[in-house]
Amino acid sequence: MKKDLGVKPYLFPMPTYMIGTYNEDGSVDEMMMAWGGICAEDMVALNLEADHKTVANLRARGAFTLAVPGEDTLAQSDYFGIASANKVPDKFERSGLHAVKSSRVDAPVIEEYPLTLECTVERMEDEPYGLRVLGKIVNVLADESVLDEKGRVDAGKLRAFSFDQMRNGYYATGELIAKAWNAGAGYMKK
Repeated sequence: MKKDLGVKPYLFPMPTYMIGTYNEDGSVDEMMMAWGGICAEDMVALNLEADHKTVANLRARGAFTLAVPGEDTLAQSDYFGIASANKVPDKFERSGLHAVKSSRVDAPVIEEYPLTLECTVERMEDEPYGLRVLGKIVNVLADESVLDEKGRVDAGKLRAFSFDQMRNGYYATGELIAKAWNAGAGYMKK
């Protein structure tokens, strides 16, 4: 039997992505976000609250990086979701992570994150439900440690984790359980 829970933003898994921007003084700002993802072949969509320092940086710089954190940076990544750059201006320095400037966009690349999308801001839409940022992917950077023998990203090697907003937890991802567009192919023959 199913129980009626009402209107809740319950969907699992929720991604954990890291938005990297530069503050007005050139320092690094990193923010964890879960409400967004790929929305086209070369586009990402981020749903943010307009009062985030990251949003001011997006408006000023017109660029960002979107990274997938691994389990080895879970504590720092969670911290980036807890601490607000509006209140803790040196939050990135406190993390102990390292950043380099992207060669393609005006945003930082965090060296410890294994997969990073370099993006330009294409549109910012103020909606009744919040701010939607559309970004164009101009390049993808991947650490060699997460690539397979053909040079493609291996999701299992990312050691990524997802967010459970129903119980406020993080869950490991990456175990291959079936091949896409193959596991259900038998139903095509009916």
